Amino acid sequence: MNQHSRLYAVISYITWIGWIVALLLREKSDTLVRRHLNQALLLNIVSTAASVLSRLGGLFATIGSVVGLATFVLLVMGIVRAVKCSEEPLPFVGEVELIQ
Repeated sequence: MNQHSRLYAVISYITWIGWIVALLLREKSDTLVRRHLNQALLLNIVSTAASVLSRLGGLFATIGSVVGLATFVLLVMGIVRAVKCSEEPLPFVGEVELIQ
């Protein structure tokens, strides 16, 4: 873990732009940042899907809103764990690895 690991881990949760910045600037061998990048990527994907569902109206809007709220809660948990330099996985998304 280098001096910027905590910063990149936190930035990865802040929108798609923050995720891309953290991905490009991180050290490839940094396991803390890689864990948080994986979790943030999944949360960004789910959040985008929830946003699309919310715009469809009706039952889809309700489902999208519930999923969006759950995603927000996980996002806050991820940021708190990143600030603490914790590699503990988030519920539901923590064990999925898309980035090696």
